[in-house]
Amino acid sequence: MLPSTAGASARPLDPALVARIDHLVASRQRQWQTPNLSVGLVRDGHLIHTVHAGSARLDPAVPATDDTQFLIGSVTKTFTAVAVMALRDAGRLDLDDRLDAHLPEVAHGALTIRRMLGHLSGLQREPVGRVWETFDNPDATRLLAELAAAERVLAPHEVFHYSNLAFALLGQVIERLEGRPWEDVIRERILRPLGMSRTALTPGDDRAHGYLVHPFSGVATPEPVTDLKATAPMGGLWSTVTDLTRYAAFLADPDPAVLAPATVEAMCRPLVILDADTWTLGYGLSFGMVRRGERVYVGHGGAMPGFLTGLRVSRKDRLGAVVWVNSSAGAEPIVLAADLLDLVLDAEPTAVTTWVPESPTPDLAELLGPWWSEGEELVFTVREGRLWAAVRGGGPLFESRFVAEGPDRFRVDLGRERGELLEIVRDATGLVTRMYFATYAVTRQPLAFAQL
Repeated sequence: MLPSTAGASARPLDPALVARIDHLVASRQRQWQTPNLSVGLVRDGHLIHTVHAGSARLDPAVPATDDTQFLIGSVTKTFTAVAVMALRDAGRLDLDDRLDAHLPEVAHGALTIRRMLGHLSGLQREPVGRVWETFDNPDATRLLAELAAAERVLAPHEVFHYSNLAFALLGQVIERLEGRPWEDVIRERILRPLGMSRTALTPGDDRAHGYLVHPFSGVATPEPVTDLKATAPMGGLWSTVTDLTRYAAFLADPDPAVLAPATVEAMCRPLVILDADTWTLGYGLSFGMVRRGERVYVGHGGAMPGFLTGLRVSRKDRLGAVVWVNSSAGAEPIVLAADLLDLVLDAEPTAVTTWVPESPTPDLAELLGPWWSEGEELVFTVREGRLWAAVRGGGPLFESRFVAEGPDRFRVDLGRERGELLEIVRDATGLVTRMYFATYAVTRQPLAFAQL
């Protein structure tokens, strides 16, 4: 075990909590029979704890460190998606663009960018051929040419259906728009601004080795490292605990130089619920999410021969966990990442922000207090200088935040009825007599529709 704590400005974890984390990591390494298990925790942008159990390499045994490179697998997809969303924000593509708007020569041109990002395109899971047996991965020319032989196994948006092939194609969209290799785009747009200098498609000589551990004999067999070629955008990046926790911190508190915070927020909203009966697993624009009670964590898992990775982030708590193992099967690092977030938040909840009195907002004074619409009470208040409306007793899902759009016009920019208009009506003396919210009348007294 090689525990360490980093970041002089970070609030250190309680020693008793550190001991519980380290014990859990050691227990999982033994239970999962993985040569190595590494963990990194980041809070408020600071690496607050790391721990490594086992060996990054065997024969001879070499312990892992915070700087050991490991294959992050499908966590790579989220980097591809961030690049796509940056192109969207720059006006260079639209999420509802057809694939053939950017790759006009390909089959399945009716696939849309949005559905490909959300694994809702219905496209088959893998590239054509048995690439996970032959490791003969296609280059760009072959990938696009062989797409005609790929199946649409489901109708679009029928159900969630994971597709590595879709993300390989998204990598080609990026390359076509940027006129340069996918890795160069990722390095310039994401890795360099976030200081992720040890993240790349090609690892150093000191990388971790991946293994398949036989479930009965316990013998570890080395797994090969393969050239993914044009399929790299779906799972080819190597990274480190130090680098990937920087990425987790970005997801919790986005750097606008990389991607607008509102865009990251949109990527972390579910497009589809995977488990219709329990509503605990969702997937958005490349980011998955899990609900545990009142907590929702976002992130992604990764699996490549010899490596499994888990990334989970509680965005509201600015807390993230990275977990990796160098074994092909039998471990659940993404589950452990969520367990670690629960463990930290149960022991050391996020500090509650101190309330301070509002500054006077005379322009909003006439709008505040109780109003009525559709027989329900709407309470208008000021929070941090902004106008809010809430259905009394409705909870957070029934709250709306407004932004001023002009004289006596506000628009919802967060919450219930997002995008809708609030219009203020005054009499000849300038007194507010009623409002219209999403075209519904809002009055000071409860009125039936017949009385309006």
